[in-house]
This record gives sequence, structure tokens and C-alpha cells, in this order.
Amino acid sequence: MKGGFLALTSVLLVTLAQLTLRATMSNFPPLTLLASHPEAVLRLALGLGLYGLSMLFWMLALRHMPLNRLYPLLSLSYVLVWLAAILLPQFAEPFHWQSLAGVICIVAGLLCVSLPARKI
Repeated sequence: MKGGFLALTSVLLVTLAQLTLRATMSNFPPLTLLASHPEAVLRLALGLGLYGLSMLFWMLALRHMPLNRLYPLLSLSYVLVWLAAILLPQFAEPFHWQSLAGVICIVAGLLCVSLPARKI
């Protein structure tokens, strides 16, 4: 269970990192004006820091779970980022049925790989 907690924490952190970087880069000033926008640099550092923290949790999870069980959990971040980008007003990205179909495929694949095999 410890490995699962570490892996899910990593997934949540990488999701937050993606969302933070997207929000930051959508309004990022030109490099020539960067000195007068320290908040943009701080948000960028926060996003990169979240990525680094996510990697730390991922490396710790690798100590406790086999890679073939752990690696599919990364796909959860794709689903979470997609949902947040559509549902959170600061992103307001459009919904597309094809995207939903892709997310359903990701979740179905995750379930196929992660659920214990039934004995016939």
C-alpha cells in the first residue's frame, strides 16, 4: 500500500505541475520583460518544483512496487489534466467527444493492466 500511496501522490503532483505550467505559460512575458514580472518566474519555479517533487515520490514508489504495476498509474495524470482543463474556468478548454473516447480507453486500459487476473 505504501507504494500505491507514493505513486498516487506522484500522479497528483505531476498533474498539478502540468496545470501550473499551463497557467503560467499562457501569460508568460517575453524574456526581455521577465525582470519586471517576478510573479511569472515564481509560478514557473513552482510548476518545475512540483515536477521535481513528483519525481521524488515516483522514485520512492519504485522501491515498493514492481514497474509493471506502477507504470500504468502514470496514465491517470492524463485523465486528471484533461478533466481539469475542461472543468476549471481558468483553462476553459473545449470538450470534444473524441477526447472523452480516448480518456475512456485510457481508463479501460488501466483497469485491464491493474486489476488482478481472474482464475478460470
